[in-house]
Amino acid sequence: MVSKTLLIQIIIFSSILLPLSSSRDYNYPAVFNFGDSNSDTGGLVAGIGFHLDPPNGHLYFKTPSGRLSDGRLIVDFLMEAMDLPFLNPYLDSIGMPSFRKGCNFAAGGSTILPAAVAASCPFTFGVQVDQFIRFKTRVLELLAKDTNIDKHLPTESSFQKGLYIIDIGQNDLTLAFYTKTLDEILAWIPTILLEVETGIKTLYDQGARNFWIHNTGPQGCYPGILSTFGTDPSKLDELACVSSNNEAAKVFNLRLHALCKKSQDQYADANIIYVDIFTIKSNLIANYSQYGFKNPKLACCGYGGPPFNFDRQIMCGQTQIINGTSVTAKACSSSTEYISWDGVHFTEAANQYVASQILTGKYSDPPFSDKMPSHLKF
Repeated sequence: MVSKTLLIQIIIFSSILLPLSSSRDYNYPAVFNFGDSNSDTGGLVAGIGFHLDPPNGHLYFKTPSGRLSDGRLIVDFLMEAMDLPFLNPYLDSIGMPSFRKGCNFAAGGSTILPAAVAASCPFTFGVQVDQFIRFKTRVLELLAKDTNIDKHLPTESSFQKGLYIIDIGQNDLTLAFYTKTLDEILAWIPTILLEVETGIKTLYDQGARNFWIHNTGPQGCYPGILSTFGTDPSKLDELACVSSNNEAAKVFNLRLHALCKKSQDQYADANIIYVDIFTIKSNLIANYSQYGFKNPKLACCGYGGPPFNFDRQIMCGQTQIINGTSVTAKACSSSTEYISWDGVHFTEAANQYVASQILTGKYSDPPFSDKMPSHLKF
């Protein structure tokens, strides 16, 4: 029986081809992001009232910011590199948020397909795309009535020339391992990606032309997965990660890459870039000491100590009664030395590394480093 706390942890787990001869301006006027907790900047908190406790956000924001991390996410670093403000969540109406430079539709726990778990997040990829259509329609209606409002909202040109980031799918695979075999999951992947294909087409029909599509990371290496599925050494791969979870991710990514190529062929005037997050994160985990990190399989904020410092009964910052004793999942003394923040999400330091590698262009198809202005690089 899966506990309520574990269910919450599971559902918030998270996280193309330009013609070679074409020139490309990477100074996007706006960014529209779709995803899960890997890029959620407060959507889940605003959408369903999910409560996020300290020490989440303590490193940069000094308070929980709606992000499942000690600080900034990959998308935050990408926005900074493009000289754009952090993305405000579509679902957050408090504080008169500005959407002039884009909008974030990502929400923690989101899946591509409706998840077969009652407590799963309602904001699936399809729902997020529908939210975007509503957002765009309403923005254009308001701009037609009052042009002065454009200081708060994106222009019609921004929708056309903006960047559309898609970073979702990790939760689909993670959740599936609680109810399906590896073979069943591999057979199910084409169904998942059919929804992605539909979403790309819908966004294209809405005028989107610039896409960065992130693949899914090596989730079999995350402490939360290792503590549940990685206790048997025979089930681990060469990185001492859960081989079945990583194999599913690799197959998903191969098919996603093929989908990006297919979509680029279909939409010749679009720029669809496939970003290999899996390789970036795998390299970080395999060579962590070279980048100044400690044990990559140990969560900074958690309970239980080595080897994973992860207990499914308690989330980062929470206090629970475990075995008759009141315990608190506390943060380590220096989160900048850790890759894993809470067992299922990355620290700010690790997110910064991943973003810096994305912006080299080496992990994209097609590579784009030669076309990227210097201010977009770390």
